Amino acid sequence: MTSTPSTSLRDRANGFKALISSEVLAYILKRIAQGLLTLFLASILCFAIINLTPGDYLSQFRLNPQVSQERIEEMAKQFGLFGKPPSPFSFDSWGEFWGAWLPWLKWLFPGYWRWFVQVVTQANFGNSFIYSRSVSSLLIERIPNTLLIAISSIIVTWAIAIPLGIVGAVKQNQLTDRVLRVLSYFGQGFPSFITALLLLIVAQNTSPLFPVGGMTSINHDALSPLGKILDVAWHMILPTIALSITSFAGLQRLMRGELLDVLRQDYIQTARAKGLPENKVIYVHALRNAINPLITILGFEFASLLSGAFITEFFFNWPGLGRLILDAVLKLDLYLVLGSLMMGATMLMIGNLLADLLLTAVDPRIKLENLK
Repeated sequence: MTSTPSTSLRDRANGFKALISSEVLAYILKRIAQGLLTLFLASILCFAIINLTPGDYLSQFRLNPQVSQERIEEMAKQFGLFGKPPSPFSFDSWGEFWGAWLPWLKWLFPGYWRWFVQVVTQANFGNSFIYSRSVSSLLIERIPNTLLIAISSIIVTWAIAIPLGIVGAVKQNQLTDRVLRVLSYFGQGFPSFITALLLLIVAQNTSPLFPVGGMTSINHDALSPLGKILDVAWHMILPTIALSITSFAGLQRLMRGELLDVLRQDYIQTARAKGLPENKVIYVHALRNAINPLITILGFEFASLLSGAFITEFFFNWPGLGRLILDAVLKLDLYLVLGSLMMGATMLMIGNLLADLLLTAVDPRIKLENLK
């Protein structure tokens, strides 16, 4: 009996639902449980390390003679920064080790527990000392901006690096391959801040072709919805290029190396001996296996873009998470640093989870239960 197109589509939909409801769902729930435990342990470590830093947010005011001691005490009570014991590293002998650390630990864990409880029960990461706003609202405001240039950078990087890596492998040791290898070495050895500076110089010398900085133009609010989208996209061009150059160079070399390794395998030689067209051998048989390692590192690449975005955001005045973290670290804004670190760790785990799911979708031979 011949199946109709509607029957075939229905069978595929039922199969997809069964997959989602069983194996994939169980795997996602397992990874979420592991991720929550990781975030809990990471939050303890981050809270301890931040508080081990000499001084606090009020140190800058204590050095200012125009700020009275009464005002400093008021801010200490307001921000919960009073009563911090001396540094636990201030001991002269190992016999004094526990005596130096015990007061600090007694002060640290109650503060951490109060913060942890309000995060779990209220999704409240505390208030920023710098901005006098909730950390949650600042993160919600800034994260989409960073994700925008990070995701666009990944798309641009993969769209350029994968084809060039394939070309380099197919034309191994030819002039084209040599030129591409020189470009990849140059791109990997080029610091991202130098790239950002050069692109700023280009923007200044070609104005008004490219915007010098910012995320939107002055007349952004007066534009139509489509105009607003195009305006943001116009401002994204240079930051995206700055983020993509180093990643593109490394990914191109990795794609070339993986494809060359696969092309030397016996089953590729067998496919060629059977008379299959070279394009089919490369793009159907070889590429599917060569691209798996690249998908595996996708999650780490996503996290590295987020962590490295602050340089690009600083130079291009992009209102993202990177600049927010930099300001928070420099000014010892405790809860803003904690919230930003937790959000960064969460994005890393989400990126790795998506990479695993994409890996099983590309290569059906890989089973989720075999991924560690």
